[in-house]
Amino acid sequence: MNPIAARLNEIRSALPAEVRLIAVTKQVPIAAMRLAYEAGVRDFGESKIQEAATKQESLQDLPDITWHLIGHLQSNKAAKALQQFQWIHSIDSLKLAQRLDQLAADQKVKPQVCLQVKLVPDPSKFGWTTDELFADLPLLDQCRNLDIKGLMVIPPYGLPAAETKAVFDRARELAQEIQQQGWSHLQMKELSMGMSDDYPLAVGAGSTMIRLGRTLFGDRPPTA
Repeated sequence: MNPIAARLNEIRSALPAEVRLIAVTKQVPIAAMRLAYEAGVRDFGESKIQEAATKQESLQDLPDITWHLIGHLQSNKAAKALQQFQWIHSIDSLKLAQRLDQLAADQKVKPQVCLQVKLVPDPSKFGWTTDELFADLPLLDQCRNLDIKGLMVIPPYGLPAAETKAVFDRARELAQEIQQQGWSHLQMKELSMGMSDDYPLAVGAGSTMIRLGRTLFGDRPPTA
């Protein structure tokens, strides 16, 4: 058994069946991605448009991969993102959502997306605060060319486990509050939360999609 398959089996043995595992492949070589595919992975997450494009070119023989953009998306790269990814987890502002909505109409696509929220102050992260998101919901509900599925959250690095779990719990509660408001085009069925260091806490809080890199592939090589 290849080492990625062994890690994958160990991870999945402790996951509820409904949790979707996204393999985060930033700086992961094509050969390792193919091993993950052979082990059953079909969801791959990338942070950068150009790195993803190179890998997508090399993996054209694997047409059933679903590509997830999980990194910050600049507005000037929105058109390329729609061409390359079926899922965008990191819509972090009304301006970006409206830009993607317009471009999706032009390209005749309807990407599945999550809204990135920042539930505790963190200068290193993007996303709506709770108040900002509630204020923008009426206009987000008008983004008819986006299939808005739920929320994405990344807790600040280094939080104690109890505080990290509190962030995940608050994300679940926020999704439930929005769902109960009965918007026409906003669904809050998905929670994209949990990475290598904290995914058990996220799953316990109700995550439906976890994003695993190091846990699955091992440590990335040092950057030059």
